[in-house]
Amino acid sequence: MSEIALRQESVPATVLPASEDRVQWLLSSVLRNRFLPQPAPDSVFVGDGDFKAVGAEFLGHFIRMGGLQHESRVLDIGCGIGRMAVPLTQYLDFEKGRYSGIDPVEGGIAWCRRFITPAYPNFAFQRVDIAHDLYNPQGKISGKALKLPYADRHFDFVIMTSIVTHLPPDEVLVYLSEIGRLLRPGGRLFMTAFVVDPVAAANETGRRDPRLAFERDGDGPCWFVPDLPRLAAVGFDDGFLDGALGRAGLTAVVKSLGSWRGQAADHYQDVFVAEHRGSGA
Repeated sequence: MSEIALRQESVPATVLPASEDRVQWLLSSVLRNRFLPQPAPDSVFVGDGDFKAVGAEFLGHFIRMGGLQHESRVLDIGCGIGRMAVPLTQYLDFEKGRYSGIDPVEGGIAWCRRFITPAYPNFAFQRVDIAHDLYNPQGKISGKALKLPYADRHFDFVIMTSIVTHLPPDEVLVYLSEIGRLLRPGGRLFMTAFVVDPVAAANETGRRDPRLAFERDGDGPCWFVPDLPRLAAVGFDDGFLDGALGRAGLTAVVKSLGSWRGQAADHYQDVFVAEHRGSGA
């Protein structure tokens, strides 16, 4: 694979009308684009499912549910090996749009720097040595004292996919506080989670993903899967994340429950889109 292997389709998305047809065209072009880089399946944190298809799916969610714009300044927390970044190269404006990805695992950051940034210099990747029991146990920065390396109000759009599903509640509060600091007024957070509402807790439909047989952890808001490491999959009481967003100065404008609980949905995990309601002072 060439180190500079990213190309856009011959018709830029920006010349097409802003419509569902345009989004569909964009996602189809991502899936067809044989020049987009793709890591080996056994590379670090490729994740479940087809790399390109999952990335394209989320690009659609960012636009449709999150209102992502071509000119947005985007922060991707836990960018891994670029599953969200690769399709975003086909959407963000080359001159005005900006993407910053951070992750504690060097292997994914190195791959992104090698295969994405040379073709798209508006895409930057940085390792932040945040400690995590599963992904970076020797990390030097505690998730309880996290300070992300960006200025206040620097971003229009923050992505957190499959991050709070691996965090304890005290660290969730810290991450969201940082996002509240980094988003401009009116900026948005796109976050996925597992919300353990009564339907999910009781598995009322009998169709909940059997891998997520959550059980409550004591009197706290967390739900863990007993046969897995504690942070392998974390669910939260319904209302906990809503309150945490509020403490960070964010208001949920979309809360969409996912198909993991056994109900029909076009996304697997639950999705929050939250907007910064501050004045920017």
